[in-house]
Amino acid sequence: MITLEDNITQWARALTAKKNTSLSRLLGKLLKEKMQQKEGYEIAMQQYLSTPATALKSTTENYPNRDSLYER
Repeated sequence: MITLEDNITQWARALTAKKNTSLSRLLGKLLKEKMQQKEGYEIAMQQYLSTPATALKSTTENYPNRDSLYER
């Protein structure tokens, strides 16, 4: 058994009627989608973090200071 707020229950009932499905099936589908999104994000993050860092400038070059960037 799950407990839902009244407004969520009404929304879910309307959605299940519109989709001609059960609340159990709807909840299962929503949870599966959420799980797949999270897994997709984690895979993308792991791929990004596994790539070597890229230098933004050569090691002999200094970054410009704030005053020179904004002509102060």
